[in-house]
Amino acid sequence: MIKKLLTLTIVVLGTLSILKAQEIQFYNTEEGDKHIWGTFPVDYLKEDTTYSDWYSKSYDTFSLANKEYDWAKNLQNDTVEVYLGTWCGDSQEWVPQFVKLWDELGLNRAQLKFIGLYGSGENYKQGPNREEKGLNIHRVPTFIFKEEGKEYARIVESPSTDLLTDVAQIALGYPSAPNYAGANYMLQLFDSMSMEEIYKDINNIYLKTYYKAGRYNELNTLGRVLSAADKKYEALLVFQFNTYYHPSNWVTHDSYAELLVELKNYPEAIKSYEKVLSLNAENEKAKTELARLKILNEEAQKEEEKGSGSDK
Repeated sequence: MIKKLLTLTIVVLGTLSILKAQEIQFYNTEEGDKHIWGTFPVDYLKEDTTYSDWYSKSYDTFSLANKEYDWAKNLQNDTVEVYLGTWCGDSQEWVPQFVKLWDELGLNRAQLKFIGLYGSGENYKQGPNREEKGLNIHRVPTFIFKEEGKEYARIVESPSTDLLTDVAQIALGYPSAPNYAGANYMLQLFDSMSMEEIYKDINNIYLKTYYKAGRYNELNTLGRVLSAADKKYEALLVFQFNTYYHPSNWVTHDSYAELLVELKNYPEAIKSYEKVLSLNAENEKAKTELARLKILNEEAQKEEEKGSGSDK
């Protein structure tokens, strides 16, 4: 009888695992890697061998010497949405550690919701149902703390101090400012002002962003996220700022040029690719694009001249 029950238990658990896997969405990269896309139960990261190595290693790395903290009770009725990429090193490091901290504080995992985002291309850092829309997710992982459904704090990519301190400060009502102040500032602007209003105050905004932004990849990543979300002119401004802040970095000019091409602003795109080549003379992509754009620009000018001639 015991043997039958054990067999039944194994079959049931196996069936549950299969059902979980069927409910989870995935996508495959060109390299053949499989990544989770959308909402999923965090236990699946431990069950699937694709993710279990990094999940278990990072989970086991974290531990608390003291597990009794009075402030932990302040989180008992709150929820945390965790936006991550199974392709992302920071997600692989911090998401398992966050789960371990939550467990050791005696909090309920049912309060946590996990959403996997896409890692590249047109769906960059988006969920299959646009779960991230309107939440200003530009780095992963992002942990959004909510009380009665309303956000009151977040951790962006990694803790500002250390994980325990950040969560304690959040629970006590004194959260640290999230990482990437420049990107966060620009996202807040785009939420609160129209592009016309922003350009009216562009000099002030330029200086404020300059003092808040860090390395070039902060705004470069933000621009890519905005562009993928079809916020092309917001992305264009971000990329443009980045070329001014980091004029000697060819990547900033390359990103700006790519979006200019998409918007069919060939003259400015040509200037940007020329800048790329002045900084990185062996860049074959820039050489190819520059030659192609010069032809497209000449054709566009001829069409414009024809149109002007017919109006006379």
